[in-house]
Amino acid sequence: MTTPRDLFLVTVYDAAGRPVEQGDLSLALAGAELVDLLDAGAATLDGDLIVPATAGGTDDRLLDEAMAALRRETPYESVEDWLWRRGRGLGAVYLDALETDGTVTRQRRRWLSLPTGRTEPADSPERVRAHERWATGEPVLAALAAAVGIHDEPARDLTGTAPEATVTVVAAVGDAVTELAAVRQRREIEDAAFDNVWRGL
Repeated sequence: MTTPRDLFLVTVYDAAGRPVEQGDLSLALAGAELVDLLDAGAATLDGDLIVPATAGGTDDRLLDEAMAALRRETPYESVEDWLWRRGRGLGAVYLDALETDGTVTRQRRRWLSLPTGRTEPADSPERVRAHERWATGEPVLAALAAAVGIHDEPARDLTGTAPEATVTVVAAVGDAVTELAAVRQRREIEDAAFDNVWRGL
């Protein structure tokens, strides 16, 4: 399993009662992919710029796709730009991948054999490993979950326990999620103002 797969499983299924916005999750998954690519030596950071390296495959289809998506010409892409570009719709991509490999299944109604729109994690070694990583408070996973509001542990606690590049990525995820929340709030205010004008208030 990879950090983004683990992050998807624990934020969607282990953090009961704390739903995650799809956009927030997608940004965090893009950050988790970058953390794994940095750890695998497939890229390095020069400040906040992602410098790709010549590396082989990662044995994970989605991480290999992420590695292929790295910008290989100068000017290199910033971590923030990567999060927004790679993160677009990434939550749905991971759900599809986890369904395809059987890690996640569609719930079935008790009286029908037809699947519902809800998903649940299968009883699998991948699920067990993700849960163990979450239950032990593994710092990187906990910090990424904190960035999307699942875990109360602040991302800055990574300092001194993780490589500087990882701390940079997790901080960028937190900033991007905050920015996205501000965009949502502005839209809500604009929509409410429009509704008031429409009603003549």
